[in-house]
Amino acid sequence: MATPEFITALRATAGTQLLWLPGVTAIVFDDEERVLLGRRTDTRKWSVVGGIPEPGEQPAACAVREVFEETAVHCVPERVVLVQALQPITYANGDECQYMDITFRCRAVGGEARVNDDESLDVGWFAVDALPELNDFSLFRIKQALSEAPTWFDPMTLG
Repeated sequence: MATPEFITALRATAGTQLLWLPGVTAIVFDDEERVLLGRRTDTRKWSVVGGIPEPGEQPAACAVREVFEETAVHCVPERVVLVQALQPITYANGDECQYMDITFRCRAVGGEARVNDDESLDVGWFAVDALPELNDFSLFRIKQALSEAPTWFDPMTLG
């Protein structure tokens, strides 16, 4: 995944210390209720589409931008399905990040799914009962996007 320029600038002064960053995930369905997935260049595994909003960019606009940049599919966000603080991660270069993920259910409205940048090896539509191997992060978000339940969030623990 390409590092946004504003993060590269932050890293110039922050070093590898933990950065708290927004993240957006888009679960995109077509008219046949298939889900759009991309096979990532960094892990070589299938995953849902997502990215980091630019400074001042609204999360829903980020979802639309990321989907188009990675897959050439135009989509419209329908609703927020999940909000979750993820566990901190350390990248191979030592950079530490922790993301606040906002996941949107989106509807495809145009474009043809194809690799549209250097972040994906492949993209495609998959029936939800015939998904390729996915990590728990992706599976849980797809499940929540299929549900009509209210937006999911970790229950508060009052001390």
